[in-house]
Amino acid sequence: MDGLQFDEVMDLDIPKVRATRSKPMKRKWREIEAIKDRQRLQRELMDMDIG
Repeated sequence: MDGLQFDEVMDLDIPKVRATRSKPMKRKWREIEAIKDRQRLQRELMDMDIG
């Protein structure tokens, strides 16, 4: 019985930890993608001006 209860408690705790970590990571990833998009656009505009 103790082993089963421990497993149930562990199963309940893991999704909460993952859910709290995934939101900031997604937000951070979107920020990184936005920065990369701006840099790519800036490089493209510079290439057009040089050409």
